[in-house]
Amino acid sequence: MSEEHYYLELCENPVQFENASSVNNVFFDEANKQVFAVRSGGATGVVVKGPEDKSSVAFRMDDKGEVKCIKFSIGNKILAVQRTPKSVDFINFIPDYPHLEFSQECKMKNASILGFCWTNWNEIVFITDQGIEFYQVLPDKRCLKLLKSQSINVNWYMYCPETAVILLSTTFQGNVLQPFVFKSGTMSKMAKFEIELPVVPKPAKLNLSERDIAVANIYGQLYVMYLKHHSRTTDSPCAEVVLYHLPREGSCKKTNVLKLNTTGKFALNVVDNLVVVHHQSTQTSIIFDIKLREPDCALNVHQPVLPPRSIHPYRIPLTGPSAVPSQPPVPCELYSSSWSVFQPDIIISASEGYQWYLQVKLPPTVNLLQDKGKLIDFLLRRRDCKMVILSVCSQMLNGEDKGSLPVVATVFDKLNQVFKEYLEAEQTYTVAMESGPSRGSAARERPVRTQAVIDQSDMYTHVLSSFTEKKDVSHKFIIAVLMEYIRSLNQVQITVQHYLYELVIKTLVHHSLFYMLHQFLQYHVLSDSKPLACLLLSLEGTYPAAHQLSLDMLKRLSTANDEIVEVLLSKQQVLGALRFIRSVGGNDNISARKFLDAALQTADQMLFYTIFRFFEQRNLRLRGSPSFNPGEHCEEHVVYFKQVFGEQALMKQATV
Repeated sequence: MSEEHYYLELCENPVQFENASSVNNVFFDEANKQVFAVRSGGATGVVVKGPEDKSSVAFRMDDKGEVKCIKFSIGNKILAVQRTPKSVDFINFIPDYPHLEFSQECKMKNASILGFCWTNWNEIVFITDQGIEFYQVLPDKRCLKLLKSQSINVNWYMYCPETAVILLSTTFQGNVLQPFVFKSGTMSKMAKFEIELPVVPKPAKLNLSERDIAVANIYGQLYVMYLKHHSRTTDSPCAEVVLYHLPREGSCKKTNVLKLNTTGKFALNVVDNLVVVHHQSTQTSIIFDIKLREPDCALNVHQPVLPPRSIHPYRIPLTGPSAVPSQPPVPCELYSSSWSVFQPDIIISASEGYQWYLQVKLPPTVNLLQDKGKLIDFLLRRRDCKMVILSVCSQMLNGEDKGSLPVVATVFDKLNQVFKEYLEAEQTYTVAMESGPSRGSAARERPVRTQAVIDQSDMYTHVLSSFTEKKDVSHKFIIAVLMEYIRSLNQVQITVQHYLYELVIKTLVHHSLFYMLHQFLQYHVLSDSKPLACLLLSLEGTYPAAHQLSLDMLKRLSTANDEIVEVLLSKQQVLGALRFIRSVGGNDNISARKFLDAALQTADQMLFYTIFRFFEQRNLRLRGSPSFNPGEHCEEHVVYFKQVFGEQALMKQATV
């Protein structure tokens, strides 16, 4: 299949570790994203591989029994190892601390430790079948201090490192979940909630399995995802994923249902805020975006965004002494039964010794999602979306995929709404910084300019400038698209950059649509600006009326008096320039030399006489003498005046 077929792929540089055939156990630590390969026999050898080379560690420890769980604290400072149901052993990895083991038994009598979670570099939670115990580890004293504990019957637990929330399964059926959140040495109990289990025929009872639950952060909110398998007693035999939103305060509520439209064995990941559901029997995956809502469905019931597709084929390069350089890489078995899936985006193959990050490829989605408005909504929420969105815009305006004007307008409006929201956030931040921090308010963070912010420069450079040069597109459509983009910017009150107006003018002139240009300027469809007025001046040879249109625009700007004078002088309209500058009250400050030079260039002696006399009168009025100051550099003009009109023609100084 072509590359355009696959929208999911495994990362190119996976974490590689010793596979299951050469080690006794492989463990994964979700908090540090580390794989522990443990080999027993005499001494226990441990190789730890993380997402970065610097987080990789290899060490040996005494063999004191089978390792049930092993994890580093944040920053690889302290190692915790569980070998028995009653206690956890600790080893310092802090430089200059003794590399000796110390141990901590659980406090509750007759309790069995189900596992443990590090919530900080020196804070750890034991989860037992009778509750949880929150400890501070004191590495210098090689002991633990109990901070808080809570008694509760526990079937199994789940931990979300991003939010430091532990979820405990309680009650006989396991479907009442009790969350706890940990922060800076504190443990807080959140509101418990119940997962709705499918109805089964009596007397059978269904228990909630941890295999059907995942906890993930989606769009900055914590969700519990429940993989609800089909029930024979319901009309819908297909499985679905039910999302429960878990806020820091308040009750947990069922908010979203993802329709899988099939049955079988599934696994869940979250990549770039998309819920990815893997289906083993068909070896395909589907993705859901909980912010894309189906208009014809009940509230927050979602169908897959795209059709089912396999993950992009992955080939494993042969390594080791038996490998031959010319040997081709071996295809990896996708959706293997040896795969383990961890949140949010990790897939581990213990049999092959690889840990991958799952990634979304955006370019293939462009041809799989036909609704352009929905496609743009989808892309705007993705991390690396800018160039893909710009390619969609180009595709939408060109060739067979050319969209209708209403579709084009919809896309522009969606892009400019995001652009506007960013500009407003930036402005709010700037105002807040200028006014200084207010009492009791949290420090503001500067808004992040994500790839979803597509400004006028992006559209001009990557889409519109090349679009206007297309030979196979009608000029009417080109102008309509440009005006649609300008309308969209005006609608959200974004100041249109002059280069977009220039693009419109150049396109109109290229197609000799001078009447339309005149109309656009007359009715202020194109906003006044100095760069635009200068462009109009340059078009005078092609369109003579552009000269007057430019002057009118400069007059309306009222801050462009110097430019108007320069324009008139360049056209040898010296008297006109003088009249204009007098009309705006600037004649006392203008350069005499500039006007006299312009008059000389006309070769009109009477015009030169008139201009010379005007400045003599100004000098007399301002300084009491008609003579020019040396700083005005008009000596050559005085000489010329004497040659042509005689010295007696010079104005005499008034006598008192």
